[in-house]
Amino acid sequence: MFSGLLQPMHLLLILGVVLIVFGPGKLANVGHDLGKSIREFKAAMEARDVTPEAETVKPAQVAAAPAATVVAESATEKAGQSA
Repeated sequence: MFSGLLQPMHLLLILGVVLIVFGPGKLANVGHDLGKSIREFKAAMEARDVTPEAETVKPAQVAAAPAATVVAESATEKAGQSA
């Protein structure tokens, strides 16, 4: 059924039709984009095979307020409550 489908003359005819439809400029861009996507796919597959190292989570550092600021704030709050 498909024994004579991919003869050289048929492939040239298909190439000619594709060249007419897309044009030489767009056909070059399609080839470039196809090659780029294949490279990215291969890189992603190689990156997937590598197990990522466990990241160490550092506890958040709390900035300590100076004692004078805390005393001044509490005195201001008490003055606001008594007024």
